[in-house]
Amino acid sequence: MELKILEFLTLIVGIYMAWNIGANDVANAISTSVGSKALTLKKAVIIAALLEFFGAYFLGGNVSQTIQSGIVNPDVFKNDYLIFILGMMSALLATGLWLNFASYLRMPVSTTHAIIGAVVGFGSVIGGVHAVNWTLVLQIALSWIITPAISGVISYYIFIFLQRKILYSLSPLKATKKIVPILVFFTIFVFLQSLIFSKITNLKLPFSTSFAFIIVLILALAIAVISYFLINKIKIDSCHVVLHHPNQVLSLEKAHKHLLRLKLSSKGDTKEKVSKITNEVNEMLSDIKEKTKFSEMSKEYLKVEKVFGFLQIISLSLIAFAHGSNDVANAIGPVSAIIQTINLKNVNISGLVPPWILLIGASGIVLGLATWGYRVVETIGHKITTLTPTRGFSAEFGAATTILIASKLALPISTTHALVGSVLGVGLAKGLTSLNLKMLKDIVLSWIITLPICAILSILVFYLLKFFFY
Repeated sequence: MELKILEFLTLIVGIYMAWNIGANDVANAISTSVGSKALTLKKAVIIAALLEFFGAYFLGGNVSQTIQSGIVNPDVFKNDYLIFILGMMSALLATGLWLNFASYLRMPVSTTHAIIGAVVGFGSVIGGVHAVNWTLVLQIALSWIITPAISGVISYYIFIFLQRKILYSLSPLKATKKIVPILVFFTIFVFLQSLIFSKITNLKLPFSTSFAFIIVLILALAIAVISYFLINKIKIDSCHVVLHHPNQVLSLEKAHKHLLRLKLSSKGDTKEKVSKITNEVNEMLSDIKEKTKFSEMSKEYLKVEKVFGFLQIISLSLIAFAHGSNDVANAIGPVSAIIQTINLKNVNISGLVPPWILLIGASGIVLGLATWGYRVVETIGHKITTLTPTRGFSAEFGAATTILIASKLALPISTTHALVGSVLGVGLAKGLTSLNLKMLKDIVLSWIITLPICAILSILVFYLLKFFFY
């Protein structure tokens, strides 16, 4: 009877955990598309919900990586399967509570790091501090710095490339027609490669990885060719006239900075002359900035952003699918381990997840995204920096590339950290003043406290469950 009650409670806690993953983690994936206005929140939720569900249900049968990866020595549970059940349940509930609180505060946190912190908490209580693999925990902590840094640098240079080759071009739309099909190719290729190399244990390909690489290559090339013909149907306005090339603004800004430095180090007549020239350059800069606002207002520029809006839909779909296939294990992996342990009356941490549990996890994620996801979307999409489709695409592509690199190098990775870092990188391309530094400080603080808070919560919940069921 007691085990049946625990089984029922496990399912409830699993659904609650999945709901919170949808409300926080999945919301991160759609935030750049909504923030750039490439998609409305409703459309982004519908697309992400479908792709997350398919990814989670069909490819999300991972075992619980938090235990299997060696964070806590599994031998400490061998003699008492009930302790294992209560410990895993406490980890799930503690993680769900922290994600719930973070979503309430509109803070994007890492579900993976939260569940790891919770496992460390109850694992330390059961097996002692020596039972925890602190080297792996330290690697995960270092990823707080490594992941955002890599994704930020990649996104920064992608957006700088788009600025110089498209947005600052004499004919932005003409440049878009040449460059976007190439970007489509790399987008499809990188995302699909990311999916293949993400170590999805139940993705049984009927052919070798090398052959899969060739198929992905051909598929990406075919979609790029189709996009080329579609984009070239867009008409370029013949009446569009450029008064000043945007690169003039960049050159004058650099000249203005150099003159300001010269002014500080000059004296007497030289300082007066430099001061006069500096004022003239500043006036010229302001004047040309006004005349080059065509890049913000012209129909051609809007068409360019619309093209990148469609590109963002592709990147959103693929990142949502990949996210669902990987991160659903954070919720249903432990649930499956508990259910199978109850049925076998022996600790089971290596079995595949049954389809009905996958269905529960996938449904919970979709429900969380649809009901509460908007809170975190607002933070990443609007409160860090202003996003447009070109900037949003740069951020998503940078995050996806980072995930692929990390997967191939077997580094601990957080989708949340990658996306926030990417948005930060795109913002830096516009200048430090374009970033909301207070919001960034709050986000980083929430990352730092995630592991210890989840560990403490897990210990408290474990002792509470132990009081009632042990």
